Amino acid sequence: MRQVGGARELAEALLAEALPRRWMHTQGVAAAARRLAPILGEDAELLESAAWLHDIGYAPAIADLGFHPLDGARYLRNSENADPVLCGLVAFHTGAIHEARERGLDSELTGEFTPAPQLLADALTYCDITTGPDGNTVELTERLTDIQERYGSDHPVGRAVRRASSSYVESVREIEARLAM
Repeated sequence: MRQVGGARELAEALLAEALPRRWMHTQGVAAAARRLAPILGEDAELLESAAWLHDIGYAPAIADLGFHPLDGARYLRNSENADPVLCGLVAFHTGAIHEARERGLDSELTGEFTPAPQLLADALTYCDITTGPDGNTVELTERLTDIQERYGSDHPVGRAVRRASSSYVESVREIEARLAM
């Protein structure tokens, strides 16, 4: 699955009714991905597909471990026969390796999936980390604050976000620099 239409339909089927706020966020992330098409060339469709699918692992119908990047990537690989690069984008999106370490799942993540090329990883991080929970565009600092407030500093997500924050800044700067060219 690399086609945007199929990715959107799958995400909608898994998220819209079960997790409407997560669906709103996903729609915003996909809109951000479409805006990056001029800097991605032939990878624009792949990024948009990943944007639609990045949070499907939250869906109750497929959540297994409670670690949405790995749950989503496994579903795409096992049930959808998805492209390995797409699976890698979902598996490693937005600093997922940091949360995997917090949860003791880093060996599973790295053993099953390969990280996507850096530009695509930066682009998906940019789209995710500059989109709020309601699908609106937000500043990086606002998004990080929101995540910390929702999860708390002792939660694995809160700890992972603190560890990954400098990589988020780097990803946002990289994409903004490319957009400015």
